[in-house]
Amino acid sequence: MAETPRSLGYRFPAEWEPHAATWLAWPRNPATWPGIFAQIPGQFAQFARAVARFEPVHILAAGETAARSAEQYMAGVARVTIHDIPTNDSWIRDFGPTFLVSEDPGRPKALVDWGYNAWGGKYPPFDADNAVPAEIARRFAWHRFHPGLVLEGGSIDGNGQGLLLTTASCLLHPSRNPGLNRADIEWYLRHYLMIDQVIWLAGEIAGDDTDGHIDQLARFVAPRTVVHAFEENSSDVNHRPLAELERMLRQVRLSDGEPLRLVRLPMPAPVYHQERRVPACYANFYIVNGAVIVPQFDDPADHRALEILGELIADREVVGAPCRDLIWGLGAFHCLSQQQPGTEEGEKALVATASG
Repeated sequence: MAETPRSLGYRFPAEWEPHAATWLAWPRNPATWPGIFAQIPGQFAQFARAVARFEPVHILAAGETAARSAEQYMAGVARVTIHDIPTNDSWIRDFGPTFLVSEDPGRPKALVDWGYNAWGGKYPPFDADNAVPAEIARRFAWHRFHPGLVLEGGSIDGNGQGLLLTTASCLLHPSRNPGLNRADIEWYLRHYLMIDQVIWLAGEIAGDDTDGHIDQLARFVAPRTVVHAFEENSSDVNHRPLAELERMLRQVRLSDGEPLRLVRLPMPAPVYHQERRVPACYANFYIVNGAVIVPQFDDPADHRALEILGELIADREVVGAPCRDLIWGLGAFHCLSQQQPGTEEGEKALVATASG
């Protein structure tokens, strides 16, 4: 068997561990936000500026139109680097690399380049998106692991200590890895992310087109604490699947026999664009150095979501940012971002390597 990240001591860190930077992909596809694309770059820039307050930001924006737009909206913002790396769309959480860490300072920086087929071939073309991890590895001289498994970053959430949340509806969907079963998928997660326990869940909120990405449902905010979406309105279509999600989470026992600590995260009232319900939820928050950035939907539940996350992630500023238009693309802040673990000092050296 070829060397794997696990055999070399690499692991998948928790999102709250230190970041060297955040990676974003500038909006370029009007079909992703039909009818309102003109409003999207400005709102995306607001999110990018919020991230840049706390850590460096790399933005993929190849081609004259995207590059000009990114440069215009991000002009004067410190710690932002724009790269001419082509993309098809903006959902870098799903097509971007999974960055790894090692406790051995002698190990090279490393990433996992999963296969990407736009959520089971739903939105072609996706060739440029699929090529992004390899191009980042090449430009920044990162060691690249390529397992040959189709996996989107939004389908997994880890605590950095061997636990991982995911859904069977996504990872076992036949449009991604036909012929692989649960044990096969767990082998990849164990060896490429150093996962010891996979927590398989079920659930999918209305409007979601990912077959049940976990970052719309349940997220670690501490090694044993999980926030999960919950719909209190029993007449809402999301009530039953989210109640079942909670039931499954309550059944989980860790290796020492203890349960997870669970905290409910409310759902906003239904959000519609062009008479289509979109997957608006607060679980799609993004944790950065010193802050957690939370989607806001002009809803009374916005403030409660900020309060809950502020109490749970008390060492960081809680930043609410508008997402009512961005969610028409069927994703929010976590879907639009990818964290690169490490330190800002190490990031400066990497940037120098790439530019040199």
